[in-house]
Amino acid sequence: MTDFVQYGSERIAYNILFVERKSLGITVYPNRSVEIKAPLNTTLEKIQEKVKKRAAWILKQQDYFLSFEPRITNRKFVSGETHYYLGRQYQLKVIDSAINKVKYTGRFIEVYVTERANVKEQLQQWYRAKAEIWFRKLADKHIERFKKYNVEPQKVELKKMENRWGSCSSKGRVLLNPELIKAPKACIEYVIIHELCHLVYRDHTKEFYNLQTHEMPDWQKWKMKLETLLA
Repeated sequence: MTDFVQYGSERIAYNILFVERKSLGITVYPNRSVEIKAPLNTTLEKIQEKVKKRAAWILKQQDYFLSFEPRITNRKFVSGETHYYLGRQYQLKVIDSAINKVKYTGRFIEVYVTERANVKEQLQQWYRAKAEIWFRKLADKHIERFKKYNVEPQKVELKKMENRWGSCSSKGRVLLNPELIKAPKACIEYVIIHELCHLVYRDHTKEFYNLQTHEMPDWQKWKMKLETLLA
């Protein structure tokens, strides 16, 4: 069943599951949904009271996951339009050509196409190829460092995700959104380190954040940069 509480100007909706357990648990998922697992005889009033007490934490977790959602910007893929690559802005220059290729020089990302309708596809392929190179290069050094915690990802792969910059499965598979190639290298490293920390601590506990701070003391700076850069 579903319910909600009002916390200031915020409305916190949540799903309730009544299960065989002794205590009430609250989970905030990456899609920002909230799930309450409560003992079978728990009253709705007691659940609401608990949610209100944890409301600030719930909203903080939802804001955190929101920062990992790529922001969709409508692009027309025409000359003069601004596009990002490794944190820098470049003007797009579309050039009619007998071959399809992309390169960047100075202020421009030049897209050579046989048909104008192919500009978006060519640019996305170029971004993905660059992501394959840079993500592996940046990930390798941090993977080596994390071996001291007796962990190592099973795989590091690219995957286009609508709502995440990165993820780490329970089996140690780290996925990185190729859209990250548009962000500064430090932002990419922040996401990589964040996911590697999940190999040590699955949840966002105090120990998780302590580890993340140890491995990247200025992670909050790059988290904020990532939140605002690609808006």
